[in-house]
Amino acid sequence: MTGVVAESASRASAPGVGALSGIKVLDFGQMVSAPYCAKLFSDFGADVIKVEPPGGDAARQAGPFPGDVAHPEKSGLYFINNTNKRGTTCDVSVAAGRELFTGLLRWADVLIENNVPQQMSAWNLTYPQLQAINPNLVMISITPFGQTGPYSGWNGYDLNAFHLTGASSRYCGRPGEMPLEHGTFSADYYGAIAGATWGMAAVYGRDLVGGGQQVDVSCAEAIAATFVGGQNIGLVAQEGRFDKRTGVGMPLGAPATIVPCKDGHVWMLALERGQWEGLCRVMGDPEWASLEMFQDMFVRAQNADIMYSFIQEWTAQHTKMEIMEKCQAAGCPITAVFTIAEAAEQPHLKARDYFVDIEHPDLGRVRNLGAPFKLPASPGGPVRPAPRLGQHNAEVYSGLLGLREAERASLQAKGAI
Repeated sequence: MTGVVAESASRASAPGVGALSGIKVLDFGQMVSAPYCAKLFSDFGADVIKVEPPGGDAARQAGPFPGDVAHPEKSGLYFINNTNKRGTTCDVSVAAGRELFTGLLRWADVLIENNVPQQMSAWNLTYPQLQAINPNLVMISITPFGQTGPYSGWNGYDLNAFHLTGASSRYCGRPGEMPLEHGTFSADYYGAIAGATWGMAAVYGRDLVGGGQQVDVSCAEAIAATFVGGQNIGLVAQEGRFDKRTGVGMPLGAPATIVPCKDGHVWMLALERGQWEGLCRVMGDPEWASLEMFQDMFVRAQNADIMYSFIQEWTAQHTKMEIMEKCQAAGCPITAVFTIAEAAEQPHLKARDYFVDIEHPDLGRVRNLGAPFKLPASPGGPVRPAPRLGQHNAEVYSGLLGLREAERASLQAKGAI
């Protein structure tokens, strides 16, 4: 215990250590939603202990891997979501492992997990049971469908949560054709950010409500609120109709679409009068642009096929960076569509320190993403690599729970850690 207290004190006293310094977190999740939620805590200074089963977080087997060679310490998915954490192993399905976990719960302010409710119940780790151990504990539970309701016990993943909401009917795919998959793990990441936000509210609200509480995050509901909500839900409520996927572009106003150019594509948006006039100036005020059918964004949409063919004759002669920079200067919000490789070298993101290189004992020097939110007084972001499996067992179990080396060896022999 003494070593951990001293370490926490030294962190708290260090300048610029992080906005969440002093908050103690257990990451008891796998894959994406809970680990990324915990990463948001750890990257801003919280002391986060990742608790994995002895076989490791499933993300360790998910990759991507260098050279496509699977290795539990080289998974890109695991690496990106677990920076700045201390790593332990613990099998809570056995009595000795659950006792260890209980000891960690007494230390923690926050527990973050993404197990189905039935599994937590089978482990005797429901929130009422944990609150009896630590009345001030905030438990952030992130699941596809939430802790209650008819689907709460269903097995599910990111894709299930996304498509439950109607989001795939509204987005991703051409009109009249099958829906397409969405961006990878978007429901999980949205759920993680929602969990971190309201989990922090629960931490700072403990004095108001008289202790901790469970934050019940449904990834499906996070997607419903952000992807499908707003005008779509309002339209259904008021008129009984709703928007559906449009493929590429916007059907009611133009230009608003992705168009090809000399070296790729650009996303073009020039609906307002000033934006349209700016685009026309950049294109050299072509004669066709002065026709009456192109003077209003709604009428332009009705004649989009004709207009886009003219625009693409121009874009085909220019690179996406040239188009973007000239149009932005003219007040027209056009943006290059970057590949992942191009985005990784994007000077704007570099200037904002969004890329961080970290040394990893197995991967070598690896580029990571910096903090997604900027706090000038305590910038945050990854400093230490994701922990190797069980890397901090001795540090945590001896320093925090007072276990001797022989006791740790015995637990390891029993498979509890």
